[in-house]
Amino acid sequence: MSLIVKTNNLTKSYGDNCVVSGLEMIVREGSIYGFLGANGAGKSTTLKMLLGLVRPTLGEINIFGKNFNSQNRIDILKNVGSLIESPSYYGHLTARENLRIYSIMLGIPDKNIDEVLKTVRLNNQSNKKISSYSLGMKQRLGLASALLAFPKLLILDEPTNGLDPAGIQEMRELIRSLYKKYGMTVIVSSHLLSEVDLLAEDIGIISKGKMMYQGELNKLHEKDSSKTLEEIFLDLTGKGDSL
Repeated sequence: MSLIVKTNNLTKSYGDNCVVSGLEMIVREGSIYGFLGANGAGKSTTLKMLLGLVRPTLGEINIFGKNFNSQNRIDILKNVGSLIESPSYYGHLTARENLRIYSIMLGIPDKNIDEVLKTVRLNNQSNKKISSYSLGMKQRLGLASALLAFPKLLILDEPTNGLDPAGIQEMRELIRSLYKKYGMTVIVSSHLLSEVDLLAEDIGIISKGKMMYQGELNKLHEKDSSKTLEEIFLDLTGKGDSL
């Protein structure tokens, strides 16, 4: 089994507050990995450490078989795309113009812009100003930005936040298509258990900064087929995490 991401004793503390504690994350190449936890469980902090946006207090991060550090951070991140929190854009510019700015900054050919707009189904809306976009369209454009370099690893933090049921379904289908079309490894953080249940193959469940379960989703269901993922989640987290 080839691993895209592996962490060892990954820990982040702010003063006396330990947000992530001794996390051992294993993400298989080519999989969709669902990272589950209640709000405040440590999901976003973990993903920001994987992206070099937050420095760990302790532990190691291994990405693409390389130790992630200040010396090779830029080279590794060239093959990582991310959508963390709500994407920000120039509202007076069109979707295509916004992506053009990103492509120039990243040294990416213009042909990638057409490809990603088609992938996220915005090719017919690409010349509209962002100020006229719905929340769902903005989320899809955020995904397009993350895909511009066609990365080996895609990290999405709560990509369905604020979306209505139709938007959530559309985002789920988009993520699935990326996996099938490009063979990308995708890490999806969410507190929506039902969505992850429909999307992921492997999952990690985090509670109060600690990994409570990690492995294949179907094996977790096999342990007790009578329970929903939400019931299993509450059992693992001591029923103390509200979703």
